[in-house]
Amino acid sequence: MSLLYKIEKHLENKLPFVAYKKKEDVEVKAFFQKNDILHKTQLNDKGFVFAPFEFDDNAILIPEESSDFVKEELLVQPFENSHPYISFDENAKKKHINIVEKGISAIHQQLFKKVVLSREEQVAGQYNPVTLFSNLLSAYPNAFVYLWYHPKVGMWLGATPETLVKINQNRFETMSLAGTQVYIEGKEIIWGSKEKDEQQLVTDYIEENLKIICENIYVGDQETVRAGSLLHLKTTISGVLRSDLKSLIKALHPTPAVCGFPTKEAKTFILHNEGYSRQFYTGFLGELNLEESSQLFVNLRCMQLFDNSASLYIGGGITKDSNPALEWEETMAKSRVIKRVL
Repeated sequence: MSLLYKIEKHLENKLPFVAYKKKEDVEVKAFFQKNDILHKTQLNDKGFVFAPFEFDDNAILIPEESSDFVKEELLVQPFENSHPYISFDENAKKKHINIVEKGISAIHQQLFKKVVLSREEQVAGQYNPVTLFSNLLSAYPNAFVYLWYHPKVGMWLGATPETLVKINQNRFETMSLAGTQVYIEGKEIIWGSKEKDEQQLVTDYIEENLKIICENIYVGDQETVRAGSLLHLKTTISGVLRSDLKSLIKALHPTPAVCGFPTKEAKTFILHNEGYSRQFYTGFLGELNLEESSQLFVNLRCMQLFDNSASLYIGGGITKDSNPALEWEETMAKSRVIKRVL
């Protein structure tokens, strides 16, 4: 039985599953849960974890022990639709620019140094999740691509460029990722002070938090990475963990790249001003404690599927140097990235 056929049968029978592909892998992997029980985890179980932005001991697990594991190399068709039609919503633009202006004002009032502000965008239509998953695999070979479903939670899929943490026994590697610009072939890549400073904030925050529970911390140089049609600034951070995985996750999540800095103040502002629930957007997901290793990713470039629509989630980091109109344009660019597959 092929992997895609098993996905269709699990959807038909309303049973939980996850199918995913890491950029370094040739094969797509999948866990097909044998029942519809909703499992929670304290990050000490084995399987695939799916955790929300407001992670507080409520991460969902598709357990290894009660699931069928399948891996298969899928031949996906080339995906050509690189210029989707982008609808323009004047009210959405005004709302997002207004919240960005409030965020910049709060920064000038020294409530925090950075805040990540996002919005939800609904797209009407009936979409086949297996087709969308195949489109994502074709369009984003350098991202972590996934399709996740639980009948008691819903269906999510995405293609994220950001690793939260990769850990093997007690050695870990993470990254800080911030700053965005559109990739244009042949154009020289130049980063402004706003993007460099924003990315450095993330790096410094992560390094400082890790000092408490880690040793032999190494911080790499800033480098440019490509995710589909977008470019980001990335710094790799590695070291040795003196505590457990849960302590490491608590130290890392949510990072300034998806929340802000300082975390508590930025998160409070987000919860009071964004006007919608992020749910699993900017949460984390991935392999948990499999063969003494875990690899978790930040849930970016994602969508939630419903019967007659899809909800897209997009945002950007706001600092004192942010331009509200340009921040709106950045969310439009990120929206275009995920809309390619619809």
